[in-house]
Amino acid sequence: HPAPGAWAWTPASGGVPNADDPAGALVALRRFGSPDERTRAAALGGVAWLLGVQNRDGGMPTFCRGWGTLPFDCSTPEITAHALEAWSVWTNDLHSTLRTRIARAADRAIGFLERTQREDGAWIPLWFGNEAADGEDNPPYGTSRVLLGLDSELPRADPRSTRCRRRGVAWLLDAQNADGGWGGSRGIASSFEETGIALSGIARAGMEADPAVITAVSRGAAWIAAATQDGKTITAAPIGLYFAKLWYYEELYPLIFAIAGLSAASRSPNAGSSA
Repeated sequence: HPAPGAWAWTPASGGVPNADDPAGALVALRRFGSPDERTRAAALGGVAWLLGVQNRDGGMPTFCRGWGTLPFDCSTPEITAHALEAWSVWTNDLHSTLRTRIARAADRAIGFLERTQREDGAWIPLWFGNEAADGEDNPPYGTSRVLLGLDSELPRADPRSTRCRRRGVAWLLDAQNADGGWGGSRGIASSFEETGIALSGIARAGMEADPAVITAVSRGAAWIAAATQDGKTITAAPIGLYFAKLWYYEELYPLIFAIAGLSAASRSPNAGSSA
C-alpha cells in the first residue's frame, strides 16, 4: 500500500496506480478472513479511491477518470466488474455513508455493463487480446470477468444483472469447443488461459439448475485435467496485453487461470462429482 493519501495499490514494476490492482488487493484482503483495524483502514482507503475513479458513464477506467476518449481513461467492462466485486466484499464492513456511495456506484456500474454487453451476449475487454480472434479481441476473457463481477453480492439481486448473466453464460456455452475447452473466440483452439477463466465464469454464474451449464463445467474441468496430464505439464499461450496488443507469453497465467477454473468448478453446485 502506498503512502497515506495515495490510496491505490500499484504494480510491483513501479507503474502508475490503476483500477484493477486495488480491486484485486481488496478481494484478496477480504478473503484472508475477519479484518483487523489496520486491514479495515486499508480497505476503506482502497474502496474510496476506486469510487473516485469511476467515470461519468458508470464504468471504470484503467488509470484515470476522464472523458473516455483515450485508452487510459475509457471505461472497460472487465475492470468495472472487478471493482463491483471489490465493493461487494467490503460493503458490510464499512460505515453507512460509504455504503451509500458504494450502492450508488454499483448501480451505475451495472448500468454500464448492461449497455456494453454485445447483442450476442459477450463483453469485449480492453486488456486481454487473442491474436487468432477477430480484431484480436478476447470475448471469452471479457465475458467471464464480467460474469464473476456480476455474481458478487451487490449486483446479484439486480434484475439487470440476472439478464446480463444469462446472456453471457449462453454466449460462453455456445463458444465452448468440441474438446471441452475454450479459445480466444468461437472455433479457436482451446488454451489454459481462456478455459480457466471461462470455467470460473460459468461455474459462478448462478445458473445451477441449467443442465447445459452442468455439462459445460464438467467438460471444461475434464479438458484442463487431460491437457495438463493431471497437473504434470502446462504451456502458456500468447496474450495481447492492453490496447496496443503487446504479445507475450506469461508462464503464471495458465497456472493461475487453470487453478481458479478448477477451484470454481469444484465448489460449484453445477459440478457434482465431475470436478
